[in-house]
Amino acid sequence: MGIVLGTIVIVWAGLTAGFGLYLQTRCARYLERGRSSFFALSQITYPKASVIFDAAIAIKCFGVGVSYLIIIGDLMPGVVRGLNSTIGDDSFLIDRHFWVTAFMIVVIPFSFLRRLDSLKYTSIVALISIGYLVVLVVAHYAIGDTWKSRGTVRVFQPQGAAQVLASLPVMVFAYTCHQNMFSILNEMADPAPTKTLGVVTASIGSAGVIYAVVAITGYLSFGDNVSGNVVGMYTPSTASTIGKAAIVVLVMFSYALQVHPCRASVNAVMNYRFNRSGTDSPGHRRRRSSSPSGPLLRPSSASSQTSSTNYSAPPKPTPSGDGISEVRFAVITTVIVILSYIVAMTVSNLATVLAYVGSTGSTSISFILPGLFYYKISDPDSPHQQILHKVHDDDADFGREPNVQGDEEDATVREMRESAWKRKLLRRLSLALAIYGFCVMVTCLVMNTFFIASSH
Repeated sequence: MGIVLGTIVIVWAGLTAGFGLYLQTRCARYLERGRSSFFALSQITYPKASVIFDAAIAIKCFGVGVSYLIIIGDLMPGVVRGLNSTIGDDSFLIDRHFWVTAFMIVVIPFSFLRRLDSLKYTSIVALISIGYLVVLVVAHYAIGDTWKSRGTVRVFQPQGAAQVLASLPVMVFAYTCHQNMFSILNEMADPAPTKTLGVVTASIGSAGVIYAVVAITGYLSFGDNVSGNVVGMYTPSTASTIGKAAIVVLVMFSYALQVHPCRASVNAVMNYRFNRSGTDSPGHRRRRSSSPSGPLLRPSSASSQTSSTNYSAPPKPTPSGDGISEVRFAVITTVIVILSYIVAMTVSNLATVLAYVGSTGSTSISFILPGLFYYKISDPDSPHQQILHKVHDDDADFGREPNVQGDEEDATVREMRESAWKRKLLRRLSLALAIYGFCVMVTCLVMNTFFIASSH
C-alpha cells in the first residue's frame, strides 16, 4: 500500500487499539478490584449477551493458539534443514507432527499457570526473539543483499484498493491484546489511572515502533515482491535459520497467553445462568451486590462520617484465577490443550478458518466490546453514574474531601471532577470506536470471502 499510507495505517491501528485498551481500564473501575473480566462487565451492561461475548473470546483465543502450534509445525522442519542440509525427507525431524508434539510438552506447564505475571520470564525470552527479528530485517536492508530481486517501491501511490484492503486486517489485528488487559489490571499492585495509562501507552507505542521499522525496512528490501513472511524470503543462512527459530520461540511462549483468556471465558460461559425472570447465577449476584456500590465507591466506615481522616483502605487485589476451583481449572485447561493439539495435528492450514475467526473475534475484542461497554456504563442516567453522584454529594454534605489513598485519588471521584464536555466527548468516541469496529468487521469478512472465492 506504499510507505506513507502503510505507516499511517500502522499509526491509526495503534491509536484505535490503544483507545480500546484505555476504555477497558476505565470500565474496570466499575468492577470489584482484582476480578475484572469481560463477563463481569457484560453482567452490568448487557447481561443477556454476556455468554455470547465470552464464547466469541474463547473461540478467538483458541483459534489463535492453534495457529501458533501450526506455525511451529511448519517452521521447525526448515530450521532443521538450515542446521543440517543433508538430512533426508524421511527423517522424523522433518515431520511437522513430531515438532507439534515435542513443543506441546514444553508449553503444557506454562498453560497451567494461574497468573500472567508467572510468564514474565518467558515473555522476556519472547521479547529477545522479537529483538533479533528486528535486527535481522534491518541488517538485511542495510547490507542490501536483496536489492537485486527487489520489486517496485511505492512511497506515496498505493498498489491498488484491493491490496490495501487485504493488508488492513493484518495491521488492525497486529495490536490485538485486549483479551489479556483485564488480567493485567487484576494483577497490578497499584492500578492507578496514570499507571494503567502508562501501561497502555508503553505497550502500544513500542509495538507500533517495531511494526513501522520492520514494515518499512522489509518493504524497502523487496518492494512489491515482499510476502507476508519476510524472514522466509531471505537466502538460507545461519542468520535466517536463527530468525525462523526465533519465531518458533516467540509463538511457543505466546501460546499460554492465549490459553489464559480462553480458560477464563470458558469458565464464564460455564457459570452463565439466566432465566426468564432475569435473575443470574449465585456467583454473579454476589459479584453484582458488591459492584458498583462496594469496590467501586469504597465507602468509608460509619465513624468516618464524623471525621474527614478516618477512611477504610481500599480492598487488596485478588489474584487472578481465584474464582476458578482447582478441579475446574485443571479440567478446562486440559480440554483446551488437548483440543488444540488435536486440531493442530489433523489440520495443516487454518488460513480460511482463522481469517473469519480473526475478522469477528479480534474486531469484537479490540473495538466493539470496549466501545459498547463504556458507552453503556458511562450513561449519565445509568444507576452506576447515579450512585457516583450520590457518593460525591454525600462527601460534600459531610464537609470532607473525596477518599484519597496515597498518590492515587479515587478513580470514581476523579471521573466526577472531569468536565462535562470531556465525559461527553469520551462517550461519543467510545460509540464511534464500536461503529468503527463493525465497519472493520464487515470489510474484513467481505475481503476474506472475495479472496477465498478468487483463489478457487
